[in-house]
Amino acid sequence: MLEVRGVHSLYGDARVLHGVSMTVPGRQVVALLGRNGMGKTSLIRSIMGFAQPRVERGAITYRGRALTGRASHTIARLGIGLVPQGRRLFASLSVEEHLTLRASDGVWTLPKIFELFPALAERRRHRGSQLSGGERQMLAVARALVTNPSLLLMDEPSEGLSPVMVEHLGRIIVSLRQTGLAILLVEQNLHSALAVADEVYILENGHIVYHGTPDQLRADRTTLQRFLGV
Repeated sequence: MLEVRGVHSLYGDARVLHGVSMTVPGRQVVALLGRNGMGKTSLIRSIMGFAQPRVERGAITYRGRALTGRASHTIARLGIGLVPQGRRLFASLSVEEHLTLRASDGVWTLPKIFELFPALAERRRHRGSQLSGGERQMLAVARALVTNPSLLLMDEPSEGLSPVMVEHLGRIIVSLRQTGLAILLVEQNLHSALAVADEVYILENGHIVYHGTPDQLRADRTTLQRFLGV
């Protein structure tokens, strides 16, 4: 579904991605792991066509369509939803306003969103600033879903969440995969990522240094220690 081939990306003159290649097949969760500052968010931003970093060379395709050089809003309309790092919600907008601003026709209607996230239904009139950290993360996921994507990019979704909420988020991700969504999951939380992923990549200093299954990575103590400090 998503294919990244030999992508080099720059912030100004500084290269942050060095020939990154990876694929996200349909109906699978692919986890991208790595320590802080290794280029994970830069890859997400490159896929989404943000102004920075700038893709210098390489190819990014989604369902056979080239994404490189397209505007971010055009890429989103092709069926890619983004759950950004830090949630990026509007403090003054209500839950329902967040969800109706970006809604498009498809399976993920407001009633279906509230069925998946009953806590949001209960707080539909509350502003973004009035939600707990877990509720804000659920709203960030829901906001992406109402665009009815077939690919979901999730950038550090467990960041700042309690262990209970991290576990709940994992169940949500599994349920989303079962609906047919493909998911690229960027994470630092190794255990939660391995619990839901079908495939795993590790990014180190802008290079892909590992690709395998969760079971293979769990058994590879050298790689865990060298690149993830586990």
